[in-house]
Amino acid sequence: MKIANAVLALLFLVPATSIAEVATATRAGFQVKHELAVAAPSAKAFATLTEIGRWWNPQHTYSGDAHNLSIELKAGGCFCERLANGGSVRHLEVAYYEPGRVLRMTGALGPLQAHGLAGSLTLTVRDATPGNSVLALSYSVGGFMTDGVDKMARPVDMMLGEQMTRLKSLIETGDPAQAKAR
Repeated sequence: MKIANAVLALLFLVPATSIAEVATATRAGFQVKHELAVAAPSAKAFATLTEIGRWWNPQHTYSGDAHNLSIELKAGGCFCERLANGGSVRHLEVAYYEPGRVLRMTGALGPLQAHGLAGSLTLTVRDATPGNSVLALSYSVGGFMTDGVDKMARPVDMMLGEQMTRLKSLIETGDPAQAKAR
């Protein structure tokens, strides 16, 4: 009994390494959430988070090159992508920026842009234990889509989960490509 209680106590002290879920999904909208423990101080984790062109998977860009992505870190700033021949894409717009802690952006990512949808993507970093931090993402999307918005919840969840795993890998190893599938 004492061993079981000790194991239970340890489980509550050790932070979860990964939490991912479609928190809710209806025909009118959905919310996905991801949370990852990171073996790095929160200042390093947040600084790396803002360098989106270093960790975002280029397969989830219009240009095929993540280095064409940038985020202007201020309210009204653009999470944008440069395209060939002078074109561009506004993926999201910065709504709230608290250096070192919170980056909130609004808009519809990727194929969601072609529908009557609005979204709010919040990325946070917080201290966990000394030298370790927690990355969290929440993306809420709502509006109109002919077949229902809920159909997009799982694909969006998978795509954002991949991005978070790549970010964690870049922070911890210096290489986003070393990310392990969740």
